[in-house]
Amino acid sequence: MKLLKSLPARLVIGLVIGIIVGLYAPESLMTVIVTIKYILGQLINFCVPLIIIGFIAPSITKLGSSASRMLAVALILAYTSSVCAALISMTTGFALIPGMHIVSNVDGLRDLPAVAFQLDIPQIMPVMSALVFSILVGLAAVWTKAKVITAVLDEFQRVVLDIVTKVVIPVLPFFIATTFAGLAYDGTITGQFPVFVKVILIVMAGHYIWLAVLYGLAGAYSGSNPLEVLKHYGPAYLTAVGTMSSAATLSVALSCAKKSKVLRSDMVEFGVPLFANIHLCGSVLTETFFVMVVSKILYGQLPSLGSMVLFCLLLGIFAVGAPGVPGGTVMASLGLIISVLGFDETGTGLMLTIFALQDSFGTACNVTGDGALTLMLTGYAKKHHIKEEKITVNL
Repeated sequence: MKLLKSLPARLVIGLVIGIIVGLYAPESLMTVIVTIKYILGQLINFCVPLIIIGFIAPSITKLGSSASRMLAVALILAYTSSVCAALISMTTGFALIPGMHIVSNVDGLRDLPAVAFQLDIPQIMPVMSALVFSILVGLAAVWTKAKVITAVLDEFQRVVLDIVTKVVIPVLPFFIATTFAGLAYDGTITGQFPVFVKVILIVMAGHYIWLAVLYGLAGAYSGSNPLEVLKHYGPAYLTAVGTMSSAATLSVALSCAKKSKVLRSDMVEFGVPLFANIHLCGSVLTETFFVMVVSKILYGQLPSLGSMVLFCLLLGIFAVGAPGVPGGTVMASLGLIISVLGFDETGTGLMLTIFALQDSFGTACNVTGDGALTLMLTGYAKKHHIKEEKITVNL
């Protein structure tokens, strides 16, 4: 009974129930489910900017004079991880795709019913605005030694913690259940997925290989056991699979990272929310392989090596600015797909479709990889004798 009360168990139960209901539910019931999903999604998305501000800005003030340096290190880590993942994916694509026989068939999905009513809950500001606001306010508070603002940010962090633990986390299993009910109802799970199962399995293998590389490097650099971080990330991985959003998974990722004995608390509160929005290694790895597959399907050939290298280098930049929401990476980089690789409307449409089929696993790779980068930040702080700010919060 205690196991059923744990977050991983509730997430899995929600996923299974959602699929079963979606396979057999009549349209009238699906209308209710789609409406619930819409409202819960609005609530979760509304909380995301609050979580970002509530964790990043106070964490920057606690870093003191080291804040600017730690931010620069975090950006370099995120960009390097994304670009290297893209280049590895490109190399794999050139090696494997020419010998594959892939047939595309993305038609025949059943339309989901429309929501019964739309209860819109607009965010107080876009996610990227919240990220920039948090960084600027946190840095300015450090530069000016603003004690009042620092105290306000600390208080706001405690408020946000209660929102996370008493609102966001309890509704996540229901949101995941409604998400997978929709995927089962429209046929994505039973119809579209098998068409690209070979490609998706290759990409998922790439995710796990890259996570192994990241955690291996993080452990070697920090001198700590990376498994002490990775073993706590199960709930975050499952939540990311269900929500398909790094931003929506943020609260659970924070909870997982807090349980690790080798991660510094101040690095967790600074790094995890930041990386959730700028580190999208799994999505970048996936998109790189998929654009090559789509090019082969529609245009009969792979893009040139020069075009792909340029695409990977630029995609790393776009990933830093992409929103951590479902499909955020590919949506942010559509301009690159069109201008650098020469895709037409059919190509971009097929790209969006097959990317959506595995978006949940790419997101899970993003979120889990954040733990490795946070371990690197912890190692950097220790090696450069950056004083740890003791923080006593529990998630």
